[in-house]
Amino acid sequence: MSLPDALVASADLALRTLSGGARAARPLPRPASPTHGADHALLAGAWRRQSGALMRVNHVGEVCAQALYAAQALVARDPAVRAQMVAAGREETDHLAWTAQRLAELGDRPSLLNPLWYAGAFSIGLVAGAAGDRVSLGFLAETERQVEAHLASHLERLPAEDAASRAIVAQMRDDEARHAHEAESSGAVPLPSPLRWLMRAAARLMTTTAHRV
Repeated sequence: MSLPDALVASADLALRTLSGGARAARPLPRPASPTHGADHALLAGAWRRQSGALMRVNHVGEVCAQALYAAQALVARDPAVRAQMVAAGREETDHLAWTAQRLAELGDRPSLLNPLWYAGAFSIGLVAGAAGDRVSLGFLAETERQVEAHLASHLERLPAEDAASRAIVAQMRDDEARHAHEAESSGAVPLPSPLRWLMRAAARLMTTTAHRV
């Protein structure tokens, strides 16, 4: 793909991500056992606000993932690394669509700051990608490990009654763990501790803000 075509594709992805036009290639994960009654009770109760806030945070994470992997793919040197970023981004599109659908089911909304989150994540992705493919893979691996831990914490915080949200988050956690493993297997360079700390601090700021706004 030529640079102009790649830029057009990146702009199209940004528009689809921020407009709610993302479409999942895989079916929405659902609980193994039907829980329609419990879900309706949840929607009518106080737990709905907790689930909605947590799923909004997860949706913001997927908005950022779209931007990160699009930027890293744009500046990747090795076609294999570029393809890996694109493939990871496609699965993150599933997550984006799933979290958006669950937010709608909960009667809640995405973050009002999504354009800001997207622009920031795209800029970070460009910097990570420009540092070289192995560093870019290292950034992908560290990002996914942190997201995996974040999703595991959400499984502890989501109401037990909200089996529908829990099924989505569990599948997302498994996908993120696999993305990290694939990046590590492809030659990712471990990131220095100060950079990992900075990434965690930035993620904490984002999740705290997105929980409310």
